[in-house]
Amino acid sequence: MRTAGLTAAALIGFAANSLLCRMALRPRLLDAATFTSIRIVSGAVALLVVVSVGAARRTAPPVAGAGSWSSAAALFVYAAAFSFAYLRIGAGAGALLLFGAVQATMLAWALREGARLRWPEWAGLLVAVGGLVALVRPGLSAPDPAGAALMIAAGVAWGAYSLRGRGARRPLVATASNFARAVPLALALSLACIGSMHVSRRGAVLAVASGALSSGVAYSLWYAALGGLTATQAAVVQLSVPVLVASGGVVLLGEALTPRLVVCGVIILGGVALAVLGRKRL
Repeated sequence: MRTAGLTAAALIGFAANSLLCRMALRPRLLDAATFTSIRIVSGAVALLVVVSVGAARRTAPPVAGAGSWSSAAALFVYAAAFSFAYLRIGAGAGALLLFGAVQATMLAWALREGARLRWPEWAGLLVAVGGLVALVRPGLSAPDPAGAALMIAAGVAWGAYSLRGRGARRPLVATASNFARAVPLALALSLACIGSMHVSRRGAVLAVASGALSSGVAYSLWYAALGGLTATQAAVVQLSVPVLVASGGVVLLGEALTPRLVVCGVIILGGVALAVLGRKRL
């Protein structure tokens, strides 16, 4: 029950990131660069607090020396592209593109490293890619091309960040360090976009919630949940995130649940599930 509760809370947090971002950016409560900066800064503060509490209890090592600048750069690219993409596309389509790009990146890296895939994995990869192509191809209800490209870039960056963190011996501490290292990059982006800066109190609150709760706290809950999940379970349960985002977009944001989104969502998630389950049989 403890693992189930932690997992559910973490997945809701992941989905909330997309919804909070759209809630802040769609009505232009603040600009994308400022949202990115507030999210990363508040996430860094939340994670550093969690790590500090653990260190005080002698359950976590200090942050110094953990993480890397390359991982922080990948984290920053993900967060920035994620924010600017949601200026142009809906929450549901964005989550599908993000999740599909993450899985494609990780599978492509496995192939580059010499992994040998079985037919279910190849089939799943082809099905998922086909679903992504169908989702973004021109036509009625297709996502904005620039927004789709930005979200795919965010997915590639998050996939790279995840791959770099696979061997981390202290994942929570490394994440806190990476968030802290990403702060000056985010502030530099805000400085570069200062001419278009606009901030409202509600927008800032949404960005803080995204960084401190949906990013910082949710990541901490996910790490705690992983101890009670198998690798296959951890991969499969994440398939629910785009579904949660699409549902939340309809209920909370009034977004349309188009036939294309439903059909392509089923195709993409089905392909990813087939690829993940096939990979675990190796």
